[in-house]
Amino acid sequence: MKVVIYSDGGADPNPGIGGWAAVLRSGKHERVLTGNAPDTTNNRMELTAAIEALRALKRPSQVEFHTDSEYVRRGITEWIDKWAANKWVHKGGRPVANADLWRQLQPLVKKHDIEWHWVKGHAGNPMNERVDTLARQARLEITPSAQISADVPRLYVRSSCKGNPGPGGWGAVLERGDETEQSSGSDSATTNNRMELTAVIEGLLLLPPGSDVQLFTTSDYLFQGATRWIHGWRKRHWVKKDGKPVANADLWQALDQLMDGYAIRWINAKGQDKPALEEAHKLAANAVAYA
Repeated sequence: MKVVIYSDGGADPNPGIGGWAAVLRSGKHERVLTGNAPDTTNNRMELTAAIEALRALKRPSQVEFHTDSEYVRRGITEWIDKWAANKWVHKGGRPVANADLWRQLQPLVKKHDIEWHWVKGHAGNPMNERVDTLARQARLEITPSAQISADVPRLYVRSSCKGNPGPGGWGAVLERGDETEQSSGSDSATTNNRMELTAVIEGLLLLPPGSDVQLFTTSDYLFQGATRWIHGWRKRHWVKKDGKPVANADLWQALDQLMDGYAIRWINAKGQDKPALEEAHKLAANAVAYA
């Protein structure tokens, strides 16, 4: 039996609430598997997706396995036998991360003839995009709904870019009670990430310094950068751990200074249906025409 498998998994934040998904296809038959965990990591969700996909096969099969996780693919094809031989301990005595899951995956892999394929994530592969969406939906099933306060201004930001880099635009929608204010702008040569950062900076400037604000974004880069990474970047003077300069450091530094003047509650709204986010995206897309 020949089976084609696509799998994906992730956590938001990482570590945090996670979801995984796998789609198995054999001839005209298809099976969809999903699951979640309240406290996990990206890598554990990727491994769980692979385990559950192979566990679903009831007899030895020829498998074409597609994953966007180099950690999973290289772990299986390059590292796992050495880890097992060393009793799941690295040379320096440090335990192999996620050894419990690797030990579950190893015998499942041995039951089948598997060809492992790495797929670049978020690059337009329809099946990869599908399992990414399914994994995100599984995660959102156990993600507590953000309690939005009607008394606190709500800022929605989006970006649009024709090419990355290329002409780009940003849009911001600010809701204060029953009042709505919109702002947008463009750049002739930029990136999505720079436009996301610009949208936040310009959006915050619509509010008086010292304001409370609920800030909605669909950008993992923006959300993780502002809530997690920026603290380390600041301490290392805007240099990453590998010694390379932080991308878009000029805008991150501007945002870092600006955030000191506001009480911001960051909300990762990826996958959420919010009209104001759609309006912000329209503003950004329209702005591109003037870039």
